[in-house]
Amino acid sequence: MSGPLDGVLVVDLSRALAGPHATMMLGDLGARVIKVEAPGSGDDTRGWGPPFVGGESTYFLSANRNKESIALDLKAPADHELLLRLVDRADVLVENFRTGVLERLGLGIDALRVRNPRLVVLSITGFGHDGPEGGRAGYDQIAQGEAGLMSLTGSGPDDPQRVGTPIADLLAGMYGAYGVVAALHERDRTGVGSVVRTSLLAAVVGVHAFQGTRYTVAGEVGVAQGNHHPSIAPYGLFRCADGAVQIAVGSEGLWQRFCTAFGIAEEGLGTNAERVAARERVIAVVEQAFATYEAEALLTRLSEAGIPAGKVRRLDEVYAWDQTASQGLLIDVEHATLGALRLPGPPLRFFQGEAETTPGEHAAPPTLDQHGAAIREWLG
Repeated sequence: MSGPLDGVLVVDLSRALAGPHATMMLGDLGARVIKVEAPGSGDDTRGWGPPFVGGESTYFLSANRNKESIALDLKAPADHELLLRLVDRADVLVENFRTGVLERLGLGIDALRVRNPRLVVLSITGFGHDGPEGGRAGYDQIAQGEAGLMSLTGSGPDDPQRVGTPIADLLAGMYGAYGVVAALHERDRTGVGSVVRTSLLAAVVGVHAFQGTRYTVAGEVGVAQGNHHPSIAPYGLFRCADGAVQIAVGSEGLWQRFCTAFGIAEEGLGTNAERVAARERVIAVVEQAFATYEAEALLTRLSEAGIPAGKVRRLDEVYAWDQTASQGLLIDVEHATLGALRLPGPPLRFFQGEAETTPGEHAAPPTLDQHGAAIREWLG
């Protein structure tokens, strides 16, 4: 497929989610991604389920579109040599082995550099490549807890909750792909590839955002506080007659409009700082104003008043929403064994002037070794 990374060859030695998500992002942008898998079993996620459909894990399908698959035993001399020949042609190699494994396979950075000085290497670990816990294995939920995210998520300080998707893995993959694109740009200038390193720990700390500076600058330790923003009020989920809606009153101008629309005249709530200090009172005032509205009518009223608002949709509602489809977030592919599939699509779109140049065709996630024969033939 064409795209901004057309002509870039990625050799993907990663498995599970962080690395495969990074390489899928590169494949979405037009890179040729060759996924190297263990014979017989393949990527770990091929066995993660249920649900399975036609024997295929839907988890694996989520992270491996726009790739080719070849099965190689990296401890077998013939397959190891085949991998080295792939490395010779590659622009990027991605791996998420534990620290030291790549070296034991004879694929350390120095060895790769000798074969291909232009190679960009992306290496993703759980907690970093060095430091006192650099060799530690990393899984998403463990990283969410260790990196502080769970302490900020949940109904209250005593109710730590994981995010409903493997966000540490996904963020590490996103940061990794971002680093690869930067390293490819640098290589155009220097002629030499570089090593990009990130980790699940780094990725989660990298998105602490205001919660990070809240501690490092102000000395305040953030805690979970449910569905209401710690620094803006009213901003969160509010009950109405038949359910709940979300609103984001993120400026004083919006607060004035909100008060006018719903007849609110409360003393001592004129500034955001006052409202945050009196959050429980603000929640009570807002929910009293919403009490007679059903959700759909309330959303209409909020829209008319210019107040940012929305509902909480289930996933089936999200994928049935015409706005989702309009943004290219659903793609249709033909799978080797399952036939026609509809998958979540890439989140980026590209334009040149008024013309959209977003890649319009995508390949289904591969079956194990689906492209092995073709890749071997290509390598001669």
